[in-house]
Amino acid sequence: MGRQRLEKTACLTALQRCCRIAFSGHYSFDERFMSIRPVHVICLLLIFSPLAVLWYVTSVKSEATVINFWNGNKTPGRQAYERDVLDAVLLATRKGYGNVPVVEDRRDLPVASDETAIFRKGGADIFGTVAGNPKLANEDKLLIPFPMMKGLLGYRLLIIRAEDQEKYAAIQGIEGLRALTNGVPDGWAEVDLFRANGIPVEADLRFDNLFQKLGDRQFDYTTFGGNEIEQVFSEHVASRPDLALEQTLLLYYPFPLVFYVTPSDPILAQRIRQGMAIISRNGVLDGIFEQHFGETVRRLNLAERRKLVLDNPLLPKELKSFQPDLP
Repeated sequence: MGRQRLEKTACLTALQRCCRIAFSGHYSFDERFMSIRPVHVICLLLIFSPLAVLWYVTSVKSEATVINFWNGNKTPGRQAYERDVLDAVLLATRKGYGNVPVVEDRRDLPVASDETAIFRKGGADIFGTVAGNPKLANEDKLLIPFPMMKGLLGYRLLIIRAEDQEKYAAIQGIEGLRALTNGVPDGWAEVDLFRANGIPVEADLRFDNLFQKLGDRQFDYTTFGGNEIEQVFSEHVASRPDLALEQTLLLYYPFPLVFYVTPSDPILAQRIRQGMAIISRNGVLDGIFEQHFGETVRRLNLAERRKLVLDNPLLPKELKSFQPDLP
């Protein structure tokens, strides 16, 4: 401790001497320069270097004049939700980063390789998708490890043939599903997830022919997240008396929805991380979720359904311990 006090005293003395030399009118420039010793320079660097780093970190801003937000390949309800979350994030961080406008692109990209290259070739700065999306496995990207939808996308309800209600009501565990085939459109992340859990998958499908193929018995059921099941059912299934929403089961797997940011803009990634932390902490994200999905969750009676749990081997290490904030 005595040695530390001596070193601190010597450093302060050197700093005082350096300042007297620098600002005193009794020394010529040459005298001032020759009077500064290495210890004076070292002390100044030790004092002012952290201040310079702090100034850089807090003042640097992205040079981007717009934020290109790709918001395609999802239901309109999810598009609106993700846009509201992004707007809340940017509002929460506007003071530190400025008011950068968002250019939203809702084009669907049905070819999987186009979504894979959304940062390299598609011009996107940010988009929302499931954590660990296998399309991005070999792509450079910046993960924002803050789930934005409480895990609701992983609460899966089944659409089945109406005549099969009793068969599904009798299923007590995952083994029952392993005797049936799940229909999943080609390119969806769920294909690899279900197969990893030993569940047969028919993936030679598109969304626009999914329900026709289900009615034609090419597979046994398909699943959608709690955030989208009602909209999908009303728009694509309700007019078909041969199909129905299964009434008893809830298939669950950890499937957090997150933002990914282009690797070319780490400042934007920093901003989104900070903003997600803020709105997760201050209740704004909860409010957005309630506005969009609160009534839906209550109508679906998720807690009353028999829950069958699957593993998700696709989760990145940052979210391996993810737990949903729902029943």
